[in-house]
Amino acid sequence: MEALLTIVVIVGLVLVLGLASSVRIVRQYERGLVFRFGRVHRLPREPGLQLIVPGVDHMHKVNLQIVTLPVPGQDGITRDNVTVRVDAVVYFKVIDPVQAIVGVENYRFAMLQVAQASLRRTIGESSLDDLLSRREYLNQGLELMIDSPAASWGIHIDRVEIKDVALPETMKRAMSRQAEAERERRGRVISAEGELQASEKLSQAAARMADTPAALQLRLLETVVEVAAEKNSTLVLPFPVEMLRFLDEASKRDARRNEDQPSEGRQRADRPSEARGVEHEPEPASDREALGTGLTSRGVPAPSEPADAAEQIRDVAAVPTAQADGEFDDPVRG
Repeated sequence: MEALLTIVVIVGLVLVLGLASSVRIVRQYERGLVFRFGRVHRLPREPGLQLIVPGVDHMHKVNLQIVTLPVPGQDGITRDNVTVRVDAVVYFKVIDPVQAIVGVENYRFAMLQVAQASLRRTIGESSLDDLLSRREYLNQGLELMIDSPAASWGIHIDRVEIKDVALPETMKRAMSRQAEAERERRGRVISAEGELQASEKLSQAAARMADTPAALQLRLLETVVEVAAEKNSTLVLPFPVEMLRFLDEASKRDARRNEDQPSEGRQRADRPSEARGVEHEPEPASDREALGTGLTSRGVPAPSEPADAAEQIRDVAAVPTAQADGEFDDPVRG
């Protein structure tokens, strides 16, 4: 009896151990791929409790979740000969466990290498402006390049994103200067457009005020009120523009008068030469009356004795020249 009981216990233990070794639990996000004698047996096992033959079957579990695969930064030269360093991230998942396990040795490592090669190729075929401004377009092209070999491995590429584009410091400074110049240009253009619009409005306002001069005076008074309301020590005195115009015209008239006086002096200096060929005019009565005093009305000393006609003509002709040159003194002093 004791030997029989021992045999039963041993058989039970063997059954329990065999049952425990044949039971496999497949999670919801996994699929179980069973290899029997090295060959794939049937379809992948669904999630739940699965039994295999101990020592004969071997189950390999495949994760069907989306895998986040970071791609290390890749150094490359763009199409416009700029050295950059670009890193990316790839999101993929297994859709065919059999192809993922049988078709490639290590699908994670294979995906990493394909992603690196595709990223370097994208860098070489793109320009710097594309890497900085057309990220969505490059992401789509990179996804197509990675998805082409991955489809035969039973892997689906969910999306590919370029994370960062590292530029040299010299290129960063050059781009910052370019951006600063562009912003300054836009600011000047906007300021010029504002000045143009303001000039158009001012011209319209000036035309309106020209029809109604009282509007200009009201605007001036309104400006004075606005300045006085700020509680400052500034005193504003409106100065009429018409007075400035009057002063300007007066200064121009004085300048013309000063220019005309030297020309008159030159004309008077030229008259004696013309008067030599003219006959002597009769002496006015005032000159005859002044003979007693020794002076004529023109300031010329009266001759004490009668002179001939030629001498009188020469004396009369010399009077304007002497007056122009200031040779005679005051008659009263004489």
